[in-house]
Amino acid sequence: MVVDLAMGWRQLLFENYPVDPEIVAAHLPDGLDVDTFEGNAYLSVVPFTNIDVRPKGLPAWAGVPLPELNLRTYVTHNGVPGVYFFSLDAEGLPGVIGARLTQSLPYYYARISMSTDDDGVYFKSSRRHPGARPAEYEATYRPVGESFTSTERPLAKFLLERYRLYTEAPGGELRYTSVDHDTWTVYEADADVKTNTLFTSNGFERPDSDPVRYYCPGVDVTAGTSTRV
Repeated sequence: MVVDLAMGWRQLLFENYPVDPEIVAAHLPDGLDVDTFEGNAYLSVVPFTNIDVRPKGLPAWAGVPLPELNLRTYVTHNGVPGVYFFSLDAEGLPGVIGARLTQSLPYYYARISMSTDDDGVYFKSSRRHPGARPAEYEATYRPVGESFTSTERPLAKFLLERYRLYTEAPGGELRYTSVDHDTWTVYEADADVKTNTLFTSNGFERPDSDPVRYYCPGVDVTAGTSTRV
């Protein structure tokens, strides 16, 4: 039986590239519409780590952190906003298999290293999933300035305040998962990106726009079960 999960998302970078909505629309399954802000769609690269992943209701435990990297965009279904993932690379093989089977999410096994020092958060990911397109990412990122809540800024609210994940099952069925967490507290962010092939591995040209970056120290999350739309 599939159960709701509780977890913590920590040390997140949101690297958000504005793009033409038609670029995103060509990659979406039937039933999802591109969501836009001031005429732009967004492709977002998000490195972070999961901690304390467990069935909802059980106490947190000091398990091994599970770093993750995803490429996502912003969509609606019948006017309900959400997130759509093109790929999710993760270190934990059991979690990759479980998420593919229970949530229909496009997870891929990757070798990921993540550390923190005075320069910021260092994150490096190399996809190792059998039969999948290669994907490499390496960056160091850090917060800048003072923190603010995402609801204070319209673009941050559009990008971050999303409480539904849309997925497409192997048979083409559209599904969603509800997520719940407190309002994001974030910083503007700076990042030194040495390598990023996530766009090309997902069939996109690398955007020529400048990204808008946010950093979040962390948020605690509850994710529901996958439900048919």
